[in-house]
Amino acid sequence: MEIERKWMVNGWPEQPLPLKEEFAMRQGYISVRPTVRIREEALTGGETKYILCFKSGSGLAREEIEREIDKELFTRLEEKIIGKPLIPKLRRSYQLPDGMVLEVNHVDEGRPTEFWYAEVEYPTVEAARAWRPEAVGLAAYLNDDVTDQPGQSMGAYWEQTRT
Repeated sequence: MEIERKWMVNGWPEQPLPLKEEFAMRQGYISVRPTVRIREEALTGGETKYILCFKSGSGLAREEIEREIDKELFTRLEEKIIGKPLIPKLRRSYQLPDGMVLEVNHVDEGRPTEFWYAEVEYPTVEAARAWRPEAVGLAAYLNDDVTDQPGQSMGAYWEQTRT
């Protein structure tokens, strides 16, 4: 089960936070309803993984199943099934003072459709609903919560820009 909140943001956080990791990613969708996605995740200074992901529903909590696949299958799915340019994004993960992790994503850099969003994953729905950005000094940065707003998913973005 994936339990996460999502915010639209403008840029990387200005507050100094410890950087845990950074990934250059490319992702594309085989299906949006239900979500079936492939993603290439290249860890800065590390390895590259290829992931096949299935997600149910939308909003705060949804089922998520991810499996690592080999590069050959990823390439075949990208070229033969999807056949459209994948979405590039840069993700930075920051350690928050309360132990949570803030993931900030820069999507389609340099394109007219470029945007930024942030996410925090939680162990329970109750923890997600109780968590407050001001408790970690991010009230001004995380002020546009779009978690339960329709059309605020990467799948919806894919439909708007790639189909």
